[in-house]
Amino acid sequence: MAELIAKSPCEGLLPFSTGSADLTELWPDHMTLIAPYKGKDIAAAAALKSAHGLDLPLPGQSSGDAEARVIWFSRGQSLLIGPKADASLEGAAAVTDLTDGWSVVELKGKGIADVLARLSPMDFRLSQFPTGKSARTELKHMMASITRTGDAAFQIMVFRSMAATLVHDLKTAMEAVAARG
Repeated sequence: MAELIAKSPCEGLLPFSTGSADLTELWPDHMTLIAPYKGKDIAAAAALKSAHGLDLPLPGQSSGDAEARVIWFSRGQSLLIGPKADASLEGAAAVTDLTDGWSVVELKGKGIADVLARLSPMDFRLSQFPTGKSARTELKHMMASITRTGDAAFQIMVFRSMAATLVHDLKTAMEAVAARG
C-alpha cells in the first residue's frame, strides 16, 4: 500500500532572500472559515472570544497574533488561522476547514511595500496599510488575501494550486526592488 507524505504548498521553493527582504512559507496547523448564520453575528463573536480569545474582525481588519489570528476574508466571513476551531462556534456559524486549500507565505523586511506595489493595485505603503489591516485583492493575476502582520511584514495567501506562481512572482518583484537599491 502506498504511503502518503504531506508536503507544504511551497515545498522546495522557499525560503528566499534578496536585498533586505525575506520570503518564507507559513504552514498553519488549521485554517477555518467562519460564516455566522443570519442573525447570529453576536453569538458567533461571543463564541470565538470565549473559545479563542479573539474578536471577529471588522471588514478589512484582523485580530490576534502569529499563534492565533482571525482575518476578515469577505463579506460575512472570517478566517481563523492557527488553532482548531472550537466546537462552540458551530451553533452560531458555518465552520469550514480550509487548511489544505491555501498557500501562506510571509514577506518581511525593508522595501516590501515596493515589492507588493509591482504586483497589486492596492496601496501597501506602510503609512497607508497599518498593522492589522487585511485585504482581498488581486496579486498580479491571482486573487489573494494580504494582511499586514508587523512593522515590516505581510502574510500573503493564495489558493494552494497557485503556490509556485506566487513564489515566482514575489521572487521576481523582490529581485527587481533589490536591483534598484
